[in-house]
Amino acid sequence: MNNKSNIRLTSYDDIFETDESRADAQLERVQSVSISNLIPFKDHPFKVIDDESMHNMTESISRYGVLTPLIVRPLEEGAYEIISGHRRAHAAAAAGLSEVPVLIRDMDDDAATVLMVDSNMQREHILPSEKAFAYKMKLEAMRHQGIKSAQTSSQDGMKIQTMDIIGREAGDSRNQVHRYIRLTNLIPDILGMVDRNQISFNSAVELSYLKQGEQQDVLDSMDKAHTVPSLSQAQQVKELSRNGSFTSEAAKRIIDKNLNGNPKRITFRLEQLRPYFPGSYTPLQMRSTIIHLLEHWLENSHME
Repeated sequence: MNNKSNIRLTSYDDIFETDESRADAQLERVQSVSISNLIPFKDHPFKVIDDESMHNMTESISRYGVLTPLIVRPLEEGAYEIISGHRRAHAAAAAGLSEVPVLIRDMDDDAATVLMVDSNMQREHILPSEKAFAYKMKLEAMRHQGIKSAQTSSQDGMKIQTMDIIGREAGDSRNQVHRYIRLTNLIPDILGMVDRNQISFNSAVELSYLKQGEQQDVLDSMDKAHTVPSLSQAQQVKELSRNGSFTSEAAKRIIDKNLNGNPKRITFRLEQLRPYFPGSYTPLQMRSTIIHLLEHWLENSHME
């Protein structure tokens, strides 16, 4: 009788719980990790900037702590790579915290890259360059995953299919995803102009097909002329590069001339436009924004 009283009955949940689910339950617990043991994700494309938004986050964390755990994956020697939560980690350190709550997930490089991109794409403000490199990283990771699971798929077919998926998840078309990824071929100075809204997105995409030396020549021409190429002018410069007739002089002539050689202009007084732009915008930025909006309107209009 005494021996029977010591028998422990296995619960229903314990019978059907797998080793994997038990490991996952253990792994997904919220744990505290020293900020000094956190390492940014390799080639993280999203900037962590000490702007007003970061200041507000730091104040919130100072008052309430980190309310949403970071997602990290374990590295060697007790270090952890941040997958989601770079801004929270930075704000927590600025607020004087030594530890932050995290969820630890053991993920391979491709799965971690996809999660890193998806979690950061929820930000309210994302620069074109950030989205460009994020899309590129996610595309490469998903293609790796696709090759592992679908050996019979052609490389080109997998690329097209993956761009469709990326676009649908982010609210962009496949073509727009492709255009963003093209921006990663720009030299830093021109890419920075895209981020600062000093050159239209579509013009920059066309310039991305130029060799880096050719892009530098175009940039020099823009600096001397104090202007940026329109979409049509950028396409003309791209054609020069495509057919092997690009020279700095030829590019300069295209950028310097009025569109289609027509000297007629539509002018606005600065005070007419100023109410529609931030006070910090220069006339060049205002012009670039207007051209960008017109190009966007033309792409989405149904004019015949």
